[in-house]
Parts: sequence; structure tokens; C-alpha cells
Amino acid sequence: MAQISSYPYDAVVQDQDAWIGTDSTTRATKQFTASAVATYLNVKGKVSIGAQLPYKFIVTPNSSGGTFALPSGGNAIPFSDITSIKISASDLSAASTVEFLQYMVSSDIMIGQMNAPSIFGHFKVSTYTVDPNDANFYTLVLNHIGSNGSLVNDYYYNIFNFTLASASDKTYVHDQAIPSETWTITHNLGKFPSVSVVDTQKTVYWGNVEYINSNQLKVTFSAGFAGQAFLN
Repeated sequence: MAQISSYPYDAVVQDQDAWIGTDSTTRATKQFTASAVATYLNVKGKVSIGAQLPYKFIVTPNSSGGTFALPSGGNAIPFSDITSIKISASDLSAASTVEFLQYMVSSDIMIGQMNAPSIFGHFKVSTYTVDPNDANFYTLVLNHIGSNGSLVNDYYYNIFNFTLASASDKTYVHDQAIPSETWTITHNLGKFPSVSVVDTQKTVYWGNVEYINSNQLKVTFSAGFAGQAFLN
């Protein structure tokens, strides 16, 4: 066998390119393809990407670390039908994900199939609670926002925080067609927005803003008029 240094370099690595190595269990000499090594690095989380959690979907809940499943089991379930999952307290790299997922409550996450970016589920996390019968697993209650595709048994998925650019700064425009001293505005922004008011001639007016809740407010003026309110 010639010396390794005598072989030419291959600068274009392809999936089926292979090299010789040693199996850690049997100590046997084997070939390892570039594709197999890339899959290993992905599913085991060896290439670190912050706040991206690698998991394997399986049909039986509470089976092993690094997995998630539907509470009642099942396979090939459309993302749009999912309302909750049972998920291990650690991902495929054996790193704890509890603190991160606790932090994600009330925020959006994406569950995306590895190597298939068009297969995904976009959800808002409602609650994240420990399984009373097994502290190694948690129930993640989800509200579906958008998706394409399904969860498939033995496929690998990344779970990560996700927010649509269009949803990063929600705004609302209220049209007050009837002149009034009090404008009651239902905006459904889920927050307490700032308010700017103009009349029909685009003259700015100032009023007393009262926040009824995070989705509704009332603006009171000294005299009635029509116009618009801009909330952001």
C-alpha cells in the first residue's frame, strides 16, 4: 500500500466519498461515507447551532432520550393536527433542553425536518409541564400557526425559536368614521401599544388613553371628531 501522502487531494467532497476508519465498538476497520458522517454530526448535535434542538420523532411516547412523540402515539400525523407532544428533557446530544423550552412558553417555535426545509410546523407554545409519571419527559402544548407536511416515525427534526418577520412588530389602524369624544378600539395585538391619533385632515390630536386589556383600549378627547388611530 502506498503512503497516504502520495494520494492526490480531492477538493470536491461528495456524499458517497469514503475514507477508512475504526469502529469504536468492534475495533474493526470500516469505510465511512461523507453522507454518513454529515448525518451523524446533524442528529447528534455535534455541530453546535445555538437554540437549535435535534430530536427524533417516534410513535411510542416516553421511550428514550432525544425523542418526542404524540401523547397517544401515532405516525404520519399532519402538523396541522398536532396540539401537543411528549418530549424528552434532553435532545439527541444529551443536552438538557428544559430551561430553553420553559423560556419558550408564549413564544413561537418551529419543528423542522432535517435536510427537508419544506417540511415544517410553526407553533406557539402554550404550556410546558413535566410528566407526573416520568420526570425525564415533558408535555408541550402547542397552538398551530402554519405548516407543511407531517411528522414521520424515525425521522429527525430540529426544534428552534421562530418568528415571522411580518409578526415581529404588530400594528393596527383604527378608522373612526363617526365623530365621537370616546373611541373604543379593539385591536387584538396582545400588547399595550402606543397610540397616535389624527382627524380627517391628518391633524394630530392628543387624548387620554385607557388600556382596558392587552387587546382593547379607549381614547377620550375634549370634543368629538372623526379620524384614525395608529397603534404599534
